[in-house]
Amino acid sequence: MKRKAGLLFYLALIIGARAGAQGTLQALYPSAYEIVYTYFSLGTEDPNEGMTTFLSTLVPVGGSAESMGMAFTAVADDASFVDLNPAASALLNKTQFAFYHNNWIADTRIEAVVYTMRLGTLGLALSGKWLYLPFSEYDDFAGRIASSYYSEAIGIANASLHLFPGYYFYGISLGASAKLAYRSMPPYSDDTGSGILLSGQSAVAIMADFGMLTRFNLLKLYSSRDKNFSFGLALKNFGFPVLDEPMPTVATAGIAYNFLKPILVSADISFPINLMNPTLSEDPYWGVGYRMTITDFWKLQAGFLIKGGNPRISVGAAIDFSPLTLDINYTLDLTTQFSPLNRMSIEARFDMGDLGRAAKATRAEELYLQGLDAYAAGELELAITYWDESLRLNPYFDPARENRDTAVDALALRQRILELQRLE
Repeated sequence: MKRKAGLLFYLALIIGARAGAQGTLQALYPSAYEIVYTYFSLGTEDPNEGMTTFLSTLVPVGGSAESMGMAFTAVADDASFVDLNPAASALLNKTQFAFYHNNWIADTRIEAVVYTMRLGTLGLALSGKWLYLPFSEYDDFAGRIASSYYSEAIGIANASLHLFPGYYFYGISLGASAKLAYRSMPPYSDDTGSGILLSGQSAVAIMADFGMLTRFNLLKLYSSRDKNFSFGLALKNFGFPVLDEPMPTVATAGIAYNFLKPILVSADISFPINLMNPTLSEDPYWGVGYRMTITDFWKLQAGFLIKGGNPRISVGAAIDFSPLTLDINYTLDLTTQFSPLNRMSIEARFDMGDLGRAAKATRAEELYLQGLDAYAAGELELAITYWDESLRLNPYFDPARENRDTAVDALALRQRILELQRLE
C-alpha cells in the first residue's frame, strides 16, 4: 500500500509540474504545435470534415481507450470498450462499474458512466454519456438575456455473445449496442431582444453499433495461457439522418499484439461513412497505442491519433487500488482546434468480481490434473469421474474432454478384452 500511495503522490507531482511549466514551455517553443501540425497535415485539409451531427459520439470520455490513442478496437479489455467495440462485453473477466470525467474544449465537459457484466458467454452493458457547455446570451448593454446549457446526452444498451469458445480456439465474440441520443439547444433572443425563441435545433437520434472480436496466438515469444494477438471490427453510429444531417458513421478495423508479456501495442484504422452521400465521406484516419505493465498494480499507456491531418497525443497511467482502479490521462489535442489544447481526463473503475468464474476455472484444472494421475495409475473410471466434474465446471476445457474420450475408449477396450478372455 505504501508503494501505491508513493506512486500516486509521484504522479500528482508530475502532473502539477507539467501544468506549472506549460506557460513557460509555450513561451520558449511557441512554434512547436505548428511544427507538429505542419508535419502531419502535409498541407492538406479534409473538405468533408464536420458535415455530420451528434459528434459527441466520437468524443473520448477518457480511460484506457483515450490514453492509447483510441486504438482500442482489438484491445477492448475494460469498460472503455463501450464507445469502440460492442463485442467486448462477453469477453471481460470481471463485472465493472466505471465513472469518467473529461475536460474538453474551453468550458465543455464530458461525464460518463458504464456498468458491464458477463453471464457465461453473454455480455451485457449499460452506459450514459453527457456532453455539456454553459451558454449565456447578453444584450448590447451587457444584460443577461438567456442562460442555459448546450448538451448532448447518449444512452447505450449493449449485448454480446461469445461463440465457439474453447481451450485451443478462442472463439468469436459478436455484439451490438443500441444508442438513444438527445441534443438540447438552448433558447435565444429574437432580433428585438424582447422575446426568447426556441432554437429549432434540438433533436433525438437513434443509432446502433456492431462489432466483432477474436483472439489467437501469433509469433508468441513467451509462455502464457492468454492469447497474444487480437483482431476486431466495428461499425459505429449507424443510423438515419436527423434534421437532414447524417450520423457520424465510422467503420473501424483494429489489431493488438503482445510481442512481450508486459508490452502491448495496438493500431486502428477508421473509415468515416456519410450515409446520405458516400462521396462526401471524410478521409480515413488512424491511431496507434502502447501499454506497458510495470507491476501488477501500475500500467503506463500512450497513444497517437491522426485525424484530418491533425494529431492527438496522449499519455496516461492506470493505478490499481483493488477494487478501485484510477486511470489518469494527459492529452495534447489538435484534432479539434489549431491552437494548443492541453487537457486532463480521469476514470474511476470498480472491479466487482467475476461471479466465481476464476475459482471454477482453477478447480476445473485441479480436477483435470487429478484425472491424469488416476489415468496413469490405470484407474480409468476414477479418471473419467474427475474429468466429468472438470467439464461440469468448465464446459469449454478441451483437454479434459479429449482425455475423457480417450479414457472412455480405453475402458471400452478393456471390457472387450475381458469378454474375449472369458470366451476362451
